[in-house]
Amino acid sequence: MTADDSFGRLDDDDYPAYTMGRAADILGTTQGFLRAIGEHRLITPLRSAGGHRRHSRYQLRIAARARELVDNGTPVEAACRIVILEDQLEEAQRINAAYRRTAGASSVPAAC
Repeated sequence: MTADDSFGRLDDDDYPAYTMGRAADILGTTQGFLRAIGEHRLITPLRSAGGHRRHSRYQLRIAARARELVDNGTPVEAACRIVILEDQLEEAQRINAAYRRTAGASSVPAAC
């Protein structure tokens, strides 16, 4: 991948642009916290060719939500489960809305 290819992907929420240290700095947390939520399978950072963890913006948003819950007293394991369930609910709602739009469009009688 060339530098030009990398710059084009910076707007991609799933592009693993952040090192573990930078991700921790952005979130105002520790690298240990990021490892902990990884162990609970909330996020799975990609690995660089050298084996270093790399995080995407999407993963940082997920980690920020978990940190918010932990800061309010929720244990890490429970916070990870809550965030996973929130994410699944959001996806299900998105699918249902798309289904309703499709079903609604197909039930409208054709204009003469």
